[in-house]
Amino acid sequence: MAQLWGGRFTKETEQAVYDFNASILFDQRLIHQDITGSIAHCTMLCKQKILTEAERDAIIKGLKEIEADTANGSLVITSAYEDVHSFVEANLIERIGDTGKKLHTGRSRNDQVALDMRLYVKEQVQETDMLLKELLETLVSLMEEHIETYMPGFTHLQKAQPTTLAHHMGAYFEMFRRDRERLSDLLKRMDYSPLGAGAFAGTTYPLDREYTASLLGFSGATRNSMDSVSDRDYVIEYLSALSLIMMHLSRFSEEMILWNSNEYRFVEIDDAYSTGSSIMPQKKNPDIAELVRGKTGRVYGALMSMLTTMKGIPLAYNKDMQEDKEMTFDAIDTVNHCIPLFNGMMRTTTFRKNVMEKSAMKGFTNATDAADYLVMKGVPFRDAHGIIGRLVLFCIDEEKAIDDLSLEKLKEFDPHFEADVFDAISLKTCVEKRLTKGAPGKQVMEEEIRECREYLDRKG
Repeated sequence: MAQLWGGRFTKETEQAVYDFNASILFDQRLIHQDITGSIAHCTMLCKQKILTEAERDAIIKGLKEIEADTANGSLVITSAYEDVHSFVEANLIERIGDTGKKLHTGRSRNDQVALDMRLYVKEQVQETDMLLKELLETLVSLMEEHIETYMPGFTHLQKAQPTTLAHHMGAYFEMFRRDRERLSDLLKRMDYSPLGAGAFAGTTYPLDREYTASLLGFSGATRNSMDSVSDRDYVIEYLSALSLIMMHLSRFSEEMILWNSNEYRFVEIDDAYSTGSSIMPQKKNPDIAELVRGKTGRVYGALMSMLTTMKGIPLAYNKDMQEDKEMTFDAIDTVNHCIPLFNGMMRTTTFRKNVMEKSAMKGFTNATDAADYLVMKGVPFRDAHGIIGRLVLFCIDEEKAIDDLSLEKLKEFDPHFEADVFDAISLKTCVEKRLTKGAPGKQVMEEEIRECREYLDRKG
């Protein structure tokens, strides 16, 4: 059993205890970060005259060879090692001899693993951000294409008022834009290196922590060494951000599933993003959307697990914190797979404009506009609301739309109705006259799309 400790112990660790304690099966994912951090630490030790240049060069050469060999498969990470740190150090010593034993000078596994996890999360946050950007590019393209694609808007899953598909896509654009801003905020808070904090109380060696931080691309070094090794707030924040991303994807998926149903028929999901039934030959199932919706709970579980793990841990490092990895890795993998798959589904989906428009013309989505029409004619809004309510009730009994009624019949409900009412409550008018900021009217939607494009160009 390869381990970095043992001098104080007189007995071998039980194999079951060793296996339970080991993290190599999952933290081997951090080998690039571990070697990157070790190279920076070694470089700093040489700068501070703790290592010679020859020792530095030998260590760095050995570390790079280990990374290259694991990448090409000639060196295999096995469960013979307790964790990724012991794997790297043991192989380094085997390759370059006693000089390899000097690498850990002024460093603890506590600040080492804290650094590895922080480097990894930082990289993954940036990956998630770029995937969201690609999804936003798809959404803004759909907005541009569907400014005049009319559809019903819903509240309580009942038709409420007419809108456009561009307006609907714009709502999700805002959700995913906020997700990107959360990731950006997280990067600012976590952009500090814990390397050099030691076990939790720093070290007596003259380390230059700011120099190491700069080598690793951080804004600076963490301020408190005890907090440095026991902080996993950034993991929890990332999991929280991932949970919100999945919540937004799940809501979107739910709508795509509904719209794909025979009852709605708003969309035709591409064959490449659908599956069939083993028994019912007519079926075309929206499996990608359903799996995205289902995997949301998986990411929520990781967040709750991490919050629960951290809630009772006293300062500083405790072994419980080893639990920060497996479910976090799983959550990251889940989200970073779901976003591009969902994006691909959206890019290839066909939107049935005529079906959407016909649906918007039913269900009295222009009832509010009919009431507003009476208000413009001098009827108090509360009275107009009641008049249109009675009119809708009549239409339901007659199985007709408001537009189907004659002017004479409308006047039976209120004499203020004139011939211009039919233009005032037409689908196009109902949408186009909504020109307040954020509304679906063509003029404001074009302005919104322009701003969305500028945001993507500016944000990158």
